[in-house]
Amino acid sequence: MKYKYGVRLSIVCLLWLPALLSNGQENGWTDMLDSGNLDAWIKLNGDATYELKDGVVTGIATYGTPNTFLATRKSYGDFILELEVYDDPRLNSGIQIRSQSKKEYNKGRVHGYQVEIDPSPRAYSGGIYDEARRGWLATLAENDRGRKAFVNGEWNVYRIEAIGKELRVWINGINTANVIDAVDSEGFIALQVHSIGDRSLEGAQVKWRNIRIKTQGLAEDRWPMSPDAPEYNLVPNTLSEREKRRGWRLLFDGNSNNGWRSARSDEFPKTGWHISDGILTVLASDGGESTGGGDIITNDKFSDFELKFEFRMSEGANSGIKYYVDPEINKGPGSSIGLEYQILDDQRHPDAKQGVNGNRTLASLYDLIPASNLSVPNRSKPVQGIGKWNRGKIISKGNRIEHWLNAAKVVEYERNTQIFRALVAYSKYKIWPSFGELNEGHILLQDHGNEVSFRNVKIREL
Repeated sequence: MKYKYGVRLSIVCLLWLPALLSNGQENGWTDMLDSGNLDAWIKLNGDATYELKDGVVTGIATYGTPNTFLATRKSYGDFILELEVYDDPRLNSGIQIRSQSKKEYNKGRVHGYQVEIDPSPRAYSGGIYDEARRGWLATLAENDRGRKAFVNGEWNVYRIEAIGKELRVWINGINTANVIDAVDSEGFIALQVHSIGDRSLEGAQVKWRNIRIKTQGLAEDRWPMSPDAPEYNLVPNTLSEREKRRGWRLLFDGNSNNGWRSARSDEFPKTGWHISDGILTVLASDGGESTGGGDIITNDKFSDFELKFEFRMSEGANSGIKYYVDPEINKGPGSSIGLEYQILDDQRHPDAKQGVNGNRTLASLYDLIPASNLSVPNRSKPVQGIGKWNRGKIISKGNRIEHWLNAAKVVEYERNTQIFRALVAYSKYKIWPSFGELNEGHILLQDHGNEVSFRNVKIREL
């Protein structure tokens, strides 16, 4: 059997592949198909067909049925799972871990962590998706090496570690995804046959074999994360050991307003902002710009940085995160001046239809550049609905800046250029000389009179 990464098998694969292929009970591993039948598994949600023959589980796509899952009857908490996957290049699929099916949740729809099988040109195999709940937790948009790990037309070896809050994935020895999350600590494992909307895909197959699991003595078998594979920490207001080593720090500690002040004074606003349950919320007022508690800014200034944050919008909300802010520029009514990552309910707030070509919509560079899905062209930008948490990110290095939304890049531009200055000249910022060209500035959370909440706000300087 041959596995290719470019032209050669990775050394790490050579070390553990024989153990996987033996698929025995040695060293605490359990063969999940050793009974020779599927009695330990149950089919959920859809009507796609699963067959077991010669140690291979084959899932067969069926037109007109929803996603179908072959789930273990047993629930698993901490484990290391290894298996091989062969997929029709036309068919999306996945491996559910720590997943649930409850009558009270969407009539029993399977939901939970899914390790992606994606043979499409998008190449997100090995990413982590939260099925029927939060969507993507870890795409491979920031892991070019990981996107090349899955090989179409061959058997691919998956390794999945679910230990404590940490979820890690490898394909053919290449680390594709690392997530820290605390939503589910246990649940079933399931093999997915994705629904199809095209009759020509009827009968397309995805196959699994050599499925084995280890639930004891996991510490000594853990693999280290690859230095170039991103880690996504979704536990609010915490820093992982890796984040600490790489210079991340919390801008909001989850309990206090330490590190923040009003954009118009040296004190934190006495009203208009509320901290509770690890969440910082700007309260609704009259919908005006900085007419309630007012904007807040960091005490510190930043130059090159990577900023991560989560935000939750109320219906019809408008707010934003500004950067390179100088509160001295505008002493009059309205918000302080700076480049803005727009936060907006695009469906209900009238500002979404203002500006030019949607440049006032969610995650846009406000009034300058509209947000669109740059990670997966021709797909819409990924947005969580009202009352749900969205993840944002701003990367600024030199003059090059990126906006990210829910693990997808949605804006990229270079400031202090002729093109950037032309955009400013046709925007509401044309009245401010050298707008957006400061070498350093404050980070600002905007009060626009609507309730918007923030958490997990963290930064590292580059």
